[in-house]
Amino acid sequence: MLPERERYIYSICFMKTGVLLINLGTPDSPSTKDVRKYLTEFLNDPRVIDINPIGRFLLVNGIIVPFRSPKSAKLYQHIWTKDGSPLLLHGLKAKKLLQEELGADFVVELGMRYQKPSLESALEKLRAERVQKIILLPMYPQYASSSTGSSVEKAIEIVSGWEVIPSLEIIGKFYDHPAFIDACVAVAEKYDFTQYEHFLFSYHGLPERHILKGSAHYGGGLCSMGACCDTIIKNNVYCYRASCFATTRELVKRLRIPEGKYTTSFQSRLDDKWIKPYSDKVVIEKAKAGVKRMLVFSPAFVADCLETIYEIGTEYNELFQKHGGEKIQLVESLNDHPLWIKALKEMVTSPK
Repeated sequence: MLPERERYIYSICFMKTGVLLINLGTPDSPSTKDVRKYLTEFLNDPRVIDINPIGRFLLVNGIIVPFRSPKSAKLYQHIWTKDGSPLLLHGLKAKKLLQEELGADFVVELGMRYQKPSLESALEKLRAERVQKIILLPMYPQYASSSTGSSVEKAIEIVSGWEVIPSLEIIGKFYDHPAFIDACVAVAEKYDFTQYEHFLFSYHGLPERHILKGSAHYGGGLCSMGACCDTIIKNNVYCYRASCFATTRELVKRLRIPEGKYTTSFQSRLDDKWIKPYSDKVVIEKAKAGVKRMLVFSPAFVADCLETIYEIGTEYNELFQKHGGEKIQLVESLNDHPLWIKALKEMVTSPK
């Protein structure tokens, strides 16, 4: 370890680029107390529940968090490992591997939008390294205000309080990045597709109003929640729904899945005003139609978490079997796959 003076001189002479990997977050433990703390921070974000502040406060703190925390804690207990949260463990491993790939000219940190390691702590580490530039890389392939937008907004808010603000670069979406698609294909190809009768591409859901607000702001019109999302044009490049369908199209093409054998759907809804079709409804529909084995992808998640491991791998499998199906097989997320690390490296180092 170099003394402080030598480290300062080195940092001045050899300016580095900081890379901040951002993911949504995870409770510190599967206890009800820690889950309550996580949900309180998460659901009070005005980009997540975008309603009147007083109404949001009463709804989240008076109804949702008190009732949901004990139930969610039990679900987290099902996926928790002896080393901790899968989402955090995969994130730390990806950070380490990306640092090794990028080398000494870069400093890579991981920050969670909610809970630990916080964005504040991650950015403070980059500031201590006196980086000349920070690349913000929210690890959400498809842009959404409630994920990418919130993460970027929070990071900029923190950095805006610094005396010296370095150059900032934002990678706001990568749903169609060739290296990202390559990594998804590599993970999927371990499965024998001839053993499955249908393929489900399940993305995290959003309230329809989020799509409509983004559409009105960026596209100059309103999304119809229909065929307008079937192609990417200049007016919907930031539409979450259109981006999800685009990801599916790329993967279907690369994996040679026949038309009529796959469905794009959305999971984790809270009410009936979220984007459709709903993943659980599709699972039931296909089971009743005689599909016995289904392979499920989750291309909105780059690291396995509650929504993939438990919601898809356990809940949907049980739902499928209840209505006549035999087996739902989850295709694991990218996690720390070598091609995912390569994709991250390309996104950081390729000319924009």
